[in-house]
Order: sequence, then C-alpha cells, then structure tokens
Amino acid sequence: MSRKAKAAVCRELNKPVVVEEVTVEPPRRGEVTVKLGACGVCHSDLSATNGTIPMPPPLILGHEAAGEVVEVGEGASGFAVGDHVVSSFIYMCGKCRFCAAGRPVLCLEQGKAIATLPDGTLRTRDARGDPLNVFSGCGVMAEYATVHGGNLVKIDPKIPLDRAALVGCAVTTGVGAVINTANGVGLNVIQGARIAGAARIIAVDAMETKLVLAKKFGATATLLAKPGEDLAKALKKLTGGGPDYAFECVGNGELAAAAYRAICRGGMAVVVGVAKPGDSTAVRTMTLPFEEKTLTGSYFGSCVPRIDFPRMLGLYMGGQLKLDELITRRYSIDEAAQAFADLESGKNARGVIVFPQ
Repeated sequence: MSRKAKAAVCRELNKPVVVEEVTVEPPRRGEVTVKLGACGVCHSDLSATNGTIPMPPPLILGHEAAGEVVEVGEGASGFAVGDHVVSSFIYMCGKCRFCAAGRPVLCLEQGKAIATLPDGTLRTRDARGDPLNVFSGCGVMAEYATVHGGNLVKIDPKIPLDRAALVGCAVTTGVGAVINTANGVGLNVIQGARIAGAARIIAVDAMETKLVLAKKFGATATLLAKPGEDLAKALKKLTGGGPDYAFECVGNGELAAAAYRAICRGGMAVVVGVAKPGDSTAVRTMTLPFEEKTLTGSYFGSCVPRIDFPRMLGLYMGGQLKLDELITRRYSIDEAAQAFADLESGKNARGVIVFPQ
C-alpha cells in the first residue's frame, strides 16, 4: 500500500532543504518498504544540495539510515516484516567482475541507482503527484522509503536505530578506509586507526573544537592547520620523516597532494573525501618509483556492506567502536534545515534525524 511520509527534499541547488509530505509507493519485485527510525545528516547530502555531487533535484535526501521493514515485495528474498535494516547507498549487482571479486563498491552497475531505483523508476511522489528523485537509490531522510533489497543490510534488532544508522556511511567510510585499505570519516578514520592498533595517531583540522573531539576518539596528537602553512612539512617535522599512512577526509585536491607529500618513503596516502568533479591533484611523478609512495582512494571504506556493517556493529557492542559519542545532536524531521545548517557550520560530529516510532 502507498504511505504518506514527511521527507527532506532538495528543490533547488544552493537553497535550504525543505520538508514536504510525500507519497511512498509499495515495493515492486525485489524491493522493500522501510519505516525509518533514524537518518544521519551526512556531508554527502550537503554536497548534493550545492552541486558538488551532481544529482538532479527535486531530490529526497538521505543515505545513512536504519529502520524496520514494513512491507516486502515479491522476490525480495532474505527480508521479512519486522526485520531491522541499515541502508547501503551502493547498488551491488552481484554479477560483474568487481562484485564477484568481493569489491562491490566498484560495481559496474552502480550507475543504475544514482537518483532512482535500479530499474530506473521511482516510488516517491510529491503532493502534486510529480516524481521525486532519491539520493543514491535510497532517499531515506524520510519517515518511509521503498528501496531495492540490494541496498539494505539486516542487523541485530537490539542495536538502537540512531546508532545503527551511522554505519550506513560515516563509520564504515572512515573505519573501513583504515581497516580495509591500509592493510568519518575524519573521526572514524581515527577510530579505525585506534582499533587497528596504530601506535601514533595525529589529527589535523582547521577547527580547535574538532581537534578536542579527535582526542576523545583516539588521536594521540593534534595539529591545528593554519592558513598558508605547509602541512606536509609540519607533519614530517612532527613525525620525524612523515607518517606511514595519511588519510584525506575533506575532498580537496590540494589536501590530497599534501597528504601524499607528507608520508614517508614507502608510505600510503588514502583519499577518502569526495572532491568536486573539476578538482585535481598534482604529485611529483619521480617520487612514485624512487620513494615507492602510494596515492590511492577508498570509496565507502572499500567495504562489503553485508559483511562490514555487522562487523562494525559488533565492534560497537563489544565496546571498541564509539557510536554514542559521535552523535552531537538529534533532530526531528521538521528541523532538517537546521540540521544541515549546523553541519555546514561545523557544529556537529554527527547530527541525526530521529523519526517518531
């Protein structure tokens, strides 16, 4: 059956998000309808509202969420009404060479679910009956969402939904970038380094408040980035030659280059942040062979969602992964515009929209 739901919608680029009542249609083959419990307010959603990540408005935002299954479409095997699930914003076909090799974040069919469901259609309409696009096949910053079963991962129902939602992007992207690549983004890279057993973890930020948070999540030292400062030089001095690993979590070509310059011989710089399409990174080509340095990327923590989501939540249940402390503020869906404003101003480690149950 169709359901009415409040949703956070980007109507125009570079304009505040608006909250609208939308209609969510029932699931078709392979799809599931979820009643959302919580949705993280992620920088990627903000990037969709300002055009950094190109997605066509009108767009229902949200890709980092958790909720309860309320309806299961034909052929959506493995799901039942009452299951608790976390959304995954990468579509996995399960058949291409990357999926077969255990690297679903590189699935060749991802383009099928950029702003629609994988079949190219939508289950969301506004008050006029016009279709609404959905962020990365999800559009879960809403009270209800109908998504493909491939974009959902079942979780332990004992885990609070506002905590569980965070593994749908921020935590897995950051922790996974360390655990899966170096073998929040930001704060979660620090958590990943701590869990992986790094002896020294240095956090770099332009905001003092973020550095204070970084210490709470496992940073052993901090460096306040100042305008015009050569960060690579400062890090080399601080570490006595450069770190073994450096993670760029902003999405900026110059910062990625600084991370590469900073690492020691044989080191690895990992770009985690999503830069604007026209941004680029320059490196001295000679350093690649002579210093055997590596510049690479990590998309969504290079994860396998159905393996890594439960693994992250297991680390949380075991007391190793901090999720409670990540949530700075909880918002109602009617406060979505404020949540995005707080995100843009840097007030929150993570803001989470909590839906009535």
